[in-house]
Amino acid sequence: MPTKPTKPRTKPEAKAKAKVNTEAKVNTKAKAAQTKPAAKAKAPTAKRTTTKSAVRKTWSATPHDIKKEWCVIDAEGLILGRLASLIAVRLKGKHKAIYTPHMDCGDHVIVINAEKVQLTGNKLSDKIYYRHTGYPGGIKKRTPETILASKHPERLVIKAVERMLARGPLGRQCMRSLHVYSGDAHPHTAQQPKALDVASMNSKNTKHREARTQ
Repeated sequence: MPTKPTKPRTKPEAKAKAKVNTEAKVNTKAKAAQTKPAAKAKAPTAKRTTTKSAVRKTWSATPHDIKKEWCVIDAEGLILGRLASLIAVRLKGKHKAIYTPHMDCGDHVIVINAEKVQLTGNKLSDKIYYRHTGYPGGIKKRTPETILASKHPERLVIKAVERMLARGPLGRQCMRSLHVYSGDAHPHTAQQPKALDVASMNSKNTKHREARTQ
């Protein structure tokens, strides 16, 4: 059977139906609001008030706060590795309360009698230092024994300290405060350096500590 054609709605009828729908939605929302339990009122919270004195800031040393001192170390009879670690601490400034990792706040360190340092075990002949000339097959090696017998024995102490510091601009700046000399003379008497007795700090700092105590 043919379907009966639907009569198109006129504008007044469409407006009336839309008004009825909106009224129905408003009524349902009003009923839902009446049935929903009332929310508990939140208690007012006091605002935090912080003063400038209560705020703690991390303090960092500036070049104006850093005062470099001078100290002299007699390396005669001292163990190379223990001496180098102590010098590295002094150059970096870790013995100071104002130590700042990114600043050069260490002291100037003078080392005399560098050719008289000691090495434990068989390191004097077995330890090998390598370097390369940059050419193919240009690797060179030498032992601490050959360095101490060379023209510049102080290079053994310089290399030991250099390898205990960071390799970068700050490490190179710290190395400029190290002054190593073979023999008991140095040209820094005008700075009035303080003598640092490393041997008395720890009995392990000297090789023949048992013979010294007897």
